[in-house]
Amino acid sequence: MTASKRIALSSDHAAIEMRQAVAAHLSARGWEPVDIGPTTPESTHYPRHGEAAARLVASGDCRLGIVLCGTGQGIMMAANKVKGIRCGVCSDSFSARMIRQHNDANMLALGARVIGEGLALDIVDAFVSAEFEGGRHGTRVEMIMQIEG
Repeated sequence: MTASKRIALSSDHAAIEMRQAVAAHLSARGWEPVDIGPTTPESTHYPRHGEAAARLVASGDCRLGIVLCGTGQGIMMAANKVKGIRCGVCSDSFSARMIRQHNDANMLALGARVIGEGLALDIVDAFVSAEFEGGRHGTRVEMIMQIEG
Protein backbone atom coordinates (compact mmCIF):
# COMPACT_ATOMS: atom_id res chain seq x y z
CA MET A 1 0.00 0.00 0.00
CA THR A 2 1.27 3.41 -0.88
CA ALA A 3 2.21 5.83 1.90
CA SER A 4 0.56 8.72 0.10
CA LYS A 5 -2.48 10.51 1.44
CA ARG A 6 -4.38 10.14 -1.83
CA ILE A 7 -7.87 8.77 -1.29
CA ALA A 8 -10.26 7.71 -4.06
CA LEU A 9 -13.86 8.90 -3.78
CA SER A 10 -16.80 7.89 -5.93
CA SER A 11 -20.55 7.49 -5.64
CA ASP A 12 -23.70 7.02 -7.60
CA HIS A 13 -26.26 9.78 -8.12
CA ALA A 14 -27.84 9.20 -4.67
CA ALA A 15 -24.74 10.26 -2.77
CA ILE A 16 -23.18 13.16 -4.67
CA GLU A 17 -23.72 15.74 -1.91
CA MET A 18 -22.41 13.47 0.83
CA ARG A 19 -19.38 12.51 -1.28
CA GLN A 20 -18.56 16.17 -1.85
CA ALA A 21 -18.86 16.85 1.90
CA VAL A 22 -16.53 13.91 2.59
CA ALA A 23 -14.03 15.24 0.02
CA ALA A 24 -13.98 18.69 1.63
CA HIS A 25 -13.66 17.15 5.10
CA LEU A 26 -10.72 14.98 4.06
CA SER A 27 -9.01 17.81 2.24
CA ALA A 28 -9.20 19.96 5.38
CA ARG A 29 -7.45 17.12 7.24
CA GLY A 30 -4.51 16.88 4.85
CA TRP A 31 -5.76 14.14 2.54
CA GLU A 32 -5.73 14.50 -1.24
CA PRO A 33 -9.19 13.41 -2.42
CA VAL A 34 -9.28 11.94 -5.91
CA ASP A 35 -12.97 12.54 -6.60
CA ILE A 36 -13.97 10.63 -9.71
CA GLY A 37 -17.62 11.66 -9.65
CA PRO A 38 -20.28 11.73 -10.85
CA THR A 39 -21.11 15.42 -10.77
CA THR A 40 -24.65 15.50 -12.15
CA PRO A 41 -27.78 14.01 -10.58
CA GLU A 42 -28.85 11.84 -13.52
CA SER A 43 -29.29 8.19 -12.60
CA THR A 44 -26.03 6.29 -12.85
CA HIS A 45 -24.88 2.73 -12.20
CA TYR A 46 -23.09 2.21 -8.86
CA PRO A 47 -21.09 -0.86 -10.02
CA ARG A 48 -19.10 1.30 -12.44
CA HIS A 49 -18.27 3.81 -9.72
CA GLY A 50 -17.35 1.18 -7.15
CA GLU A 51 -15.07 -0.56 -9.62
CA ALA A 52 -13.39 2.66 -10.77
CA ALA A 53 -12.50 3.73 -7.24
CA ALA A 54 -11.38 0.21 -6.32
CA ARG A 55 -9.03 0.08 -9.30
CA LEU A 56 -7.34 3.30 -8.12
CA VAL A 57 -6.77 1.70 -4.71
CA ALA A 58 -5.73 -1.71 -6.04
CA SER A 59 -3.20 -0.11 -8.40
CA GLY A 60 -1.58 1.81 -5.54
CA ASP A 61 -2.48 5.17 -7.05
CA CYS A 62 -4.58 5.86 -3.94
CA ARG A 63 -3.88 4.61 -0.44
CA LEU A 64 -7.54 4.24 0.51
CA GLY A 65 -10.96 4.63 -1.05
CA ILE A 66 -14.43 5.70 0.03
CA VAL A 67 -17.48 4.86 -2.05
CA LEU A 68 -21.07 5.88 -1.48
CA CYS A 69 -24.51 4.95 -2.75
CA GLY A 70 -28.00 4.90 -1.25
CA THR A 71 -27.25 2.09 1.22
CA GLY A 72 -23.53 1.55 0.63
CA GLN A 73 -24.20 -2.13 -0.02
CA GLY A 74 -24.25 -2.29 -3.81
CA ILE A 75 -21.21 -0.11 -4.38
CA MET A 76 -19.33 -2.10 -1.71
CA MET A 77 -20.14 -5.36 -3.49
CA ALA A 78 -18.81 -3.97 -6.77
CA ALA A 79 -15.61 -2.66 -5.16
CA ASN A 80 -14.94 -6.01 -3.51
CA LYS A 81 -14.88 -7.74 -6.90
CA VAL A 82 -11.56 -6.02 -7.65
CA LYS A 83 -8.63 -8.17 -6.54
CA GLY A 84 -6.89 -6.76 -3.49
CA ILE A 85 -9.84 -4.75 -2.24
CA ARG A 86 -11.32 -5.18 1.22
CA CYS A 87 -14.28 -2.82 1.50
CA GLY A 88 -16.86 -2.72 4.25
CA VAL A 89 -20.09 -0.81 4.73
CA CYS A 90 -20.14 1.06 8.02
CA SER A 91 -22.91 2.98 9.76
CA ASP A 92 -20.94 3.58 12.96
CA SER A 93 -17.44 4.72 13.91
CA PHE A 94 -16.55 1.58 15.87
CA SER A 95 -17.03 -0.66 12.83
CA ALA A 96 -15.06 1.74 10.62
CA ARG A 97 -12.13 1.63 13.03
CA MET A 98 -12.33 -2.16 13.35
CA ILE A 99 -12.37 -2.86 9.60
CA ARG A 100 -9.04 -1.01 9.37
CA GLN A 101 -7.49 -2.43 12.55
CA HIS A 102 -8.59 -6.05 12.17
CA ASN A 103 -9.35 -6.55 8.46
CA ASP A 104 -6.86 -4.15 6.87
CA ALA A 105 -9.76 -2.71 4.88
CA ASN A 106 -8.55 -0.35 2.19
CA MET A 107 -12.00 0.94 1.27
CA LEU A 108 -15.06 2.17 3.13
CA ALA A 109 -18.63 2.25 1.84
CA LEU A 110 -21.29 4.61 3.17
CA GLY A 111 -25.04 4.74 2.65
CA ALA A 112 -26.19 8.31 2.00
CA ARG A 113 -29.82 7.30 2.59
CA VAL A 114 -28.93 5.51 5.83
CA ILE A 115 -26.77 7.97 7.77
CA GLY A 116 -26.55 11.73 7.99
CA GLU A 117 -23.60 13.87 7.06
CA GLY A 118 -22.33 14.43 10.61
CA LEU A 119 -22.19 10.71 11.34
CA ALA A 120 -20.65 10.04 7.93
CA LEU A 121 -17.78 12.42 8.70
CA ASP A 122 -17.20 10.78 12.10
CA ILE A 123 -17.10 7.38 10.39
CA VAL A 124 -14.64 8.69 7.80
CA ASP A 125 -12.38 10.05 10.56
CA ALA A 126 -12.41 6.70 12.37
CA PHE A 127 -11.60 4.86 9.15
CA VAL A 128 -8.72 7.04 7.94
CA SER A 129 -7.10 7.42 11.36
CA ALA A 130 -7.02 3.71 12.23
CA GLU A 131 -4.07 1.50 11.34
CA PHE A 132 -3.92 -2.24 10.72
CA GLU A 133 -2.81 -4.07 13.87
CA GLY A 134 -1.26 -7.06 12.11
CA GLY A 135 -0.46 -10.05 14.33
CA ARG A 136 -3.20 -12.66 14.38
CA HIS A 137 -5.25 -10.40 12.12
CA GLY A 138 -2.55 -10.63 9.46
CA THR A 139 -3.09 -14.38 9.19
CA ARG A 140 -6.80 -13.83 8.65
CA VAL A 141 -6.27 -11.15 6.03
CA GLU A 142 -3.92 -13.52 4.20
CA MET A 143 -6.66 -16.14 4.28
CA ILE A 144 -9.09 -13.65 2.71
CA MET A 145 -6.56 -12.84 0.00
CA GLN A 146 -6.08 -16.55 -0.76
CA ILE A 147 -9.82 -16.89 -1.39
CA GLU A 148 -9.65 -14.32 -4.19
CA GLY A 149 -6.80 -16.23 -5.83
